Amino acid sequence: EFQALLNNDTFTPVKLPAGRKAIGCRWVFKLKRKPDGSVDRYKARLVAKGFSQRPGLDFGQVFAPTARWAALRAILALAAIEDLELHSLDISNAFLNGDMHHEVFMQTPEGFREQYGDGEVLKLNRALYGFKQAGREWHEKLDKTMQEMEFKLVKSDSSIWVYQRGQERIIAPVYVDDLTAVTTSAAQYHRIRDQLSQHFKLKDLGPTSSLLGVSIERDRSKRTIKLSQCQYTKDILNRFALGDISTVSTPLPPGHQLSKQQAARTDEDVAYMRTVPYSQLVGALMYLAIATRPDIAHSVGLLARFSSDPGVAHWKALKHLCRYVQGTKDFKLCYSPDPGAMGRFVAYADADFGGDLDSRRSTSAMVVKMGTGAISWSSKLQSIITLSTTEAEYISAVAAAQEIIWLRNLFKEIGYEIKGASVLYLDNQSAIAVSRNPEHHGRMKHLDLRHYWLRDVCKASLVDVQYISTKRMPADILTKTLPRPAVVESCEMLGLR
Repeated sequence: EFQALLNNDTFTPVKLPAGRKAIGCRWVFKLKRKPDGSVDRYKARLVAKGFSQRPGLDFGQVFAPTARWAALRAILALAAIEDLELHSLDISNAFLNGDMHHEVFMQTPEGFREQYGDGEVLKLNRALYGFKQAGREWHEKLDKTMQEMEFKLVKSDSSIWVYQRGQERIIAPVYVDDLTAVTTSAAQYHRIRDQLSQHFKLKDLGPTSSLLGVSIERDRSKRTIKLSQCQYTKDILNRFALGDISTVSTPLPPGHQLSKQQAARTDEDVAYMRTVPYSQLVGALMYLAIATRPDIAHSVGLLARFSSDPGVAHWKALKHLCRYVQGTKDFKLCYSPDPGAMGRFVAYADADFGGDLDSRRSTSAMVVKMGTGAISWSSKLQSIITLSTTEAEYISAVAAAQEIIWLRNLFKEIGYEIKGASVLYLDNQSAIAVSRNPEHHGRMKHLDLRHYWLRDVCKASLVDVQYISTKRMPADILTKTLPRPAVVESCEMLGLR
């Protein structure tokens, strides 16, 4: 690792100027594992103590974009349906390629101080892990390189680059240092790999088999791609001593309700809750809900509301969710062509009117399916208190329409422009009527004007709102707790098998 820093001209030994302070650093050692849990490699990394940096002097802007999971899943589903080539590249020591635009000094690292003279510090020429601006500097360097290779940065997601020349198309989503190349032929992939290797040190990982800890299985003969986090699930359950718990068939008991009134109040309950890792376990499950498990998104979101002051009832509900995850750890999110699908993708919106016991706010849910699997989903409390089911469902539909427009823009930029309106399914007839025409004035007259944007996109033939029965609504599991038969049906509709 240190030799890589020297080879990359990361820093220059200098005397510390008067009035300046050198930032500390430390070595971080990590054991990297493959998706199946086996050891990949032992890794050492020099990390700066960026928390001691001073704004305006040591750094300026720090924002650095990363690809959204919805965009990554959409591209993976596209690769499955269109039978595109899918390969992965790992850019070694990615942050070290970024150029520093501020004068920053760092102390010499432990184990190498004898190589430098007394009083010498390291002036940074390149970004280093730990510095606040390192991610931004790396993204700017990568963007400049990709533009030299005639790639264009997608505005809908600022970590996706696309190359288009006639029938040739290359889509390259990047998550920090993990680049996934989606091409129409293997020759195109070899070309982009060879061009990037002239600028960065690369590791060719071959056909994509994992991405951000998610295992990817592909069967090109059937045009299917399956995403799973089985090993991640086992790891978090073992970490919290829950690896041998019994299983249940629902994320939470049907009809089970939680509130802030169930927080720990007695001295005994407060002492007990201090011994359980409630927030840590919720956070670990949240990555499952974000990446591959829409069936637990509502339960995780509900339990996360009580992280600041959980009670015994909340902890029992969280362990119930872990039992469900234990029994479904082999679930895979499957993408394959759906002959009955209407358009490139279809969206579903649903709401649970006044479901939150503490605020009486409703829960909005949204699912977007591409082929047989969900590529985007959301379950969250609405920002306002709605006064009717019509209003709650309509506001949920507005949020789903926003996701539709974003996905339409994304597909257009990567070369798959969508003709005609995208279908949005609701299970509430009055909400559908309101989305098309100014009906039910008495129920809707108090809404903020921004909510009527849905009528504009429907009138522009960008979104087509249609009715679907509740039994066929995959977003239902993202609004409330359901009995076992409904959970099984919802998982099947979401593409979880």
